[in-house]
Amino acid sequence: MKLKEEHNFDLNKHDFLRLQLELKKRIDLSNKFSKKSIKTCAGVDLAYWEQDGEPYGVCSIIVLDAQTKVVIEKVHSAGKISVPYISGFLAFRELPLIIEAARQLTIEPDVFLFDGNGYLHYNHMGIATHASFFLNKPTIGIAKTYLKIKDCDFVMPVNEVGAYTDIVIDGEVYGRALRTRQDVKPIFLSCGNFIDLESSYEITMRWINQKSRLPIPVRLADLETHVLRTFYQNNKAE
Repeated sequence: MKLKEEHNFDLNKHDFLRLQLELKKRIDLSNKFSKKSIKTCAGVDLAYWEQDGEPYGVCSIIVLDAQTKVVIEKVHSAGKISVPYISGFLAFRELPLIIEAARQLTIEPDVFLFDGNGYLHYNHMGIATHASFFLNKPTIGIAKTYLKIKDCDFVMPVNEVGAYTDIVIDGEVYGRALRTRQDVKPIFLSCGNFIDLESSYEITMRWINQKSRLPIPVRLADLETHVLRTFYQNNKAE
C-alpha cells in the first residue's frame, strides 16, 4: 500500500503540538466515499512490552471482506519504540509501527477501524485521525475507555444495542458513547477523518457480533497483537 505523508518522529513535545495543530486544519468530517462501495475493512491495534528495560511494540492490521466477514490479509510490524510516551501525543509513538505494517498491505482497505480515539482527543488528533494523513482513507476510532477532555463526562447510553449518547464538549460533538451489546459497558466512537459520525456509527454497528462489544476488525487485530506480543517476547524482538 502506498502511503501519502512522511513524518520526522525525532521531535519534542513542542514540535508534536505544532504538527497536531497544523494537521487539525485538514480534518474533513464528511464522507469521501460511497458506503455501498465499501468492500474491505481493516482493523488496527498495537500492543507493548518491555525487553531488557526498553519498550517494544507490535502493530497488527487485519483486513476483512465486508460481505463475508472473512479475513483476507494480515500484516504486522514489531520493533523497539523510539518515541517516548507523552500524554496527548500517543499517535507519534504508535505511527512508526502502523506505517511499517501498512506498507506491507497488498490489499488497499476501503476503511480503517482503529483501537483508539480519533476526533475524541484534546486536539482532535487521536491515532485514527493522525494515521489518516498517511493512509489517505476513511478512518474510525474505537476506544475501550473514555478520554476525559476539559473535565467533561459522558452520559451513559440506555441499555439497548445500538443506543448512544453524543459526547459534546464546548458545544461541539467529539464522538459517541455507544452501546454495542446489552448489559456490556459502552465503547467510545469517534470519526477519524474523511468520514462523518453517522457513517462511522453505521459501519461500526455492521461489524458487531455476539462475541465482543468491539467491531470484528478491531477485535481480531486486538487478539492478534496479544499473540504476536507473546511470540516476540519469547523470541526476543530486534
